[in-house]
Amino acid sequence: MTSSLRANTELSQCFASSVRPYDQKAYVTQQYPCKGTKNCFSKRFSLLRMAAGKVAARRTRNTSLISSMSKNNYGESADMADSLTYKDAGVDIDAGSELVKRIAKMAPGIGGFGGLFPLVSLACNHHIGSVRMIIEASMGVLMVELSRPLRPGYGAKKLGWGCDSYLVAGTDGVGTKLKLAFETGIHETIGIDLVAMSVNDIVTSGAKPLFFLDYFATSHLDVDLAEKVIKGIVDGCQQSDCVLLGGETAEMPDFYADGEYDLSGFAVGVVKKDSVIDGKNIVPGDVLIGLLSSGVHSNGFSLVRRVLSRSGLSLKDQLPGEAITLGEALMAPTVIYVKQVLDFISKGGVKGIAHITGGGFTDNIPRVFPKGLGAVIYKDSWEVPSVFKWIQEAGQIEDAEMRRTFNMGIGMVLVVSPEASLRILGDGNGAYTAYKIGEVAVGEGVRYG
Repeated sequence: MTSSLRANTELSQCFASSVRPYDQKAYVTQQYPCKGTKNCFSKRFSLLRMAAGKVAARRTRNTSLISSMSKNNYGESADMADSLTYKDAGVDIDAGSELVKRIAKMAPGIGGFGGLFPLVSLACNHHIGSVRMIIEASMGVLMVELSRPLRPGYGAKKLGWGCDSYLVAGTDGVGTKLKLAFETGIHETIGIDLVAMSVNDIVTSGAKPLFFLDYFATSHLDVDLAEKVIKGIVDGCQQSDCVLLGGETAEMPDFYADGEYDLSGFAVGVVKKDSVIDGKNIVPGDVLIGLLSSGVHSNGFSLVRRVLSRSGLSLKDQLPGEAITLGEALMAPTVIYVKQVLDFISKGGVKGIAHITGGGFTDNIPRVFPKGLGAVIYKDSWEVPSVFKWIQEAGQIEDAEMRRTFNMGIGMVLVVSPEASLRILGDGNGAYTAYKIGEVAVGEGVRYG
């Protein structure tokens, strides 16, 4: 039986969702635009932004992990036998990569940051009274319809997309960062993380996000807590200029611990076929531009939690060297790069884009290169945030493991022409912070110099 959340007016306005037993069929929702207050969750993280500002101001400081992190504050070498790894914390990146390879044999074409689907069969009738996209899935049918009909003969191409475009889709969650949300009680921004993980993936293809769907599962629905989570999703949609189209709320008794929940998100965007960013034109000498992260974002938290346990500190303790707690630093919401990246793309010269998530620099940057090419990263080209220095010191983690697990302060990497790099680095006007962090070179993989 499906029951509605309409009794809670504010919550029902934030998302279109149902509360149902898990084995019941999802229903089709109507469209809800994201109209949250833009900075409704800004106060908690004001100190963190100030700390990030200090990081940006210290651009000339040597930040090499090799030089500054070879020994920790306890005088112990970071390459000790008892140093922690992501695999020690229960996450095997190699196993995940192997699964993707096996899936690719069954579903050829997967493996990018987002999946592309041609619109040719959906919106190419130039003589219809309206254009409608119908996306069929096992959980139901969702419709995205234009707000007003098109006059006969007015083709989808005149909308700026249609027969010559791709839908680009991505899905993700926020992993065990949820554990920290439960411990800190910070639920207002975890929804931003959820949106960010999907929209940041699909924008790497040059796609503008159109709409977002969420899945919220819990053993017993706490409407007040769920409202906080969904408000974060609304804010994330607003930041990425997309629509929160609907969602699913699954109440599954005895499946989750009391007070806990799980999240998944799904984003769909659109890009013209001749505007797809696919890395095919990347050549040696192209420049790597790094966009700053807000911290750990939403990957590596299984290792973070293991480090926290070893350190003897709590989430309420101060992050060494900063005026914020560890909990606030670790829960800083993932940066949504959509508007920034689309602006760069619109000005030309962007050839490839890598979202730095699980796998860090080591696994994500090579995904955008043609065969035979790799990257040289300038180790001292940006300031590594304090939270990563603390993680490495407290966990005695080797440099290579850090680079393969965390974003190290750079959440998105753009591969651009040398001319475009000069424009991006020179035209920020304070609206964003970008760094030249490396270059494309002959030879596969990522090297540091």
